[in-house]
Amino acid sequence: MYLSNESLLVILLVGLVAGFLAGKIVRGAGYGLIGDLLIGIVGAFIGDWLLPQLGIHLGMGIVSAIINATIGAVLLLLVVRLVRGGGFGGGWGRRRWW
Repeated sequence: MYLSNESLLVILLVGLVAGFLAGKIVRGAGYGLIGDLLIGIVGAFIGDWLLPQLGIHLGMGIVSAIINATIGAVLLLLVVRLVRGGGFGGGWGRRRWW
């Protein structure tokens, strides 16, 4: 498999935008440049695998790639939040007094 410089740039751009959007949707703030990029890229892989399994096809192009990666990144962040014990409530369940 060969990746040109342009396709690598597109992957990084899509990952960054998707990670930023997922951070805003789930947490209310981003995770920083590197965190958003990693979340977006992993989310793109999740979205590329999961959405066709569900029979959802968004089409071709960069906008559909961003939407696909954002959906995958949001799912990733929700699973991470559940595994870490935060639940879906966004911090309402536990209070720390220290």
